[in-house]
Amino acid sequence: MAIVTFKSNELKETGQTLSLVAIATQFAIEHNYRILIVSTNFKDQTLENCFWELDKLNRPIITNQSHVSIGVDSGVESLVRVLASNKTNPEIVKNYSKIILRDRLDVLLSPSTQNYQEYTQVCDKFPEILQIADRYYDLIFVDLSSRMQEREAQNILNISDLIIFNITQRLKNINDFMELRENDENYKKRNVILLLGRYDAHSKYNIKNVTRYLRERKLILAIPYNTLYFEACSEGKVIDFFLKLKNVDVNDRNHLFISEVNRANETILYKLQELQMKI
Repeated sequence: MAIVTFKSNELKETGQTLSLVAIATQFAIEHNYRILIVSTNFKDQTLENCFWELDKLNRPIITNQSHVSIGVDSGVESLVRVLASNKTNPEIVKNYSKIILRDRLDVLLSPSTQNYQEYTQVCDKFPEILQIADRYYDLIFVDLSSRMQEREAQNILNISDLIIFNITQRLKNINDFMELRENDENYKKRNVILLLGRYDAHSKYNIKNVTRYLRERKLILAIPYNTLYFEACSEGKVIDFFLKLKNVDVNDRNHLFISEVNRANETILYKLQELQMKI
């Protein structure tokens, strides 16, 4: 159905991965879609930590019945080797991904190599992997690493139906995006949506002010900083976090976080439908 890629030009913390995890997880819980999260990170287990508790050997251990452990012959490197033999079918990416919620949410983990040259070789295969996965999954969320080479990153962006560009509430970061949009036609396209990660509603650079400053026609997205969520992301308990807050009360301290995640999901769905109608 669609490939949605989360991107940032910042090497520092923007909340990109955790924003993607929140949006994709809530999507899987609230909608009857087959969803895949694809991690393209290098030597970064932020995404893995969200769903599995890691032991001292850095191998996930089961913390929930919906989770599965990771075997040594799984992951994107093994998938690349299989694709090289031309053994492809619409379900092959699923076979090398890990189940989070059965028939709802899978994760294709980032390359396990510690060698950057090997990492770049894997990155070159991501567009092929995504196009094959797109034949099976309804939605694919890609966590695009800032450490990926520009050519490989651009190849992924070129096949993405929607790009979620992550910025922070730092004025320099906001101005950098404004300059990028002025000088790069890719960021003037209708398939680019802005998102404020680790959002602080009490900052003067709030959603309304940043939207106005950037002259956006619609309110940009935001994923607020939430202590319980960020703790869950470090303990492998993201699924439990969202299930507990499925019917969160308006007076609950977590209401803003959940409402903004839901607004992001609604915006993404609407935008994808809008873009498909214009094809």
